[in-house]
Amino acid sequence: MPKSTTTRYDVAEHLRTPEEMAAYLEACLEEANGDAAFIAKALGDIARAKGMSQVARDAGLSRESLYKALSGERVPTFDTILKIVAALGLKLHAEPR
Repeated sequence: MPKSTTTRYDVAEHLRTPEEMAAYLEACLEEANGDAAFIAKALGDIARAKGMSQVARDAGLSRESLYKALSGERVPTFDTILKIVAALGLKLHAEPR
């Protein structure tokens, strides 16, 4: 019986359209339970799907700063989050619970 090989799943490979990216971010916002690092990581997934270099340029950040901010290991400032969301072509919205 031949051995099976597996590869690591990368959600960024499946975020092809702005609608898919928005739906993914919306789902992550619902699942985050107040975990800002989780949201930063989700934004990182979307940024990788769009291209980190372009997102960094559009957000006015260095590529290295963008990687650090979206690593999920630290919590970026809200100002940084807003810049990144805009650079991704997305917008945040609020609705009553």
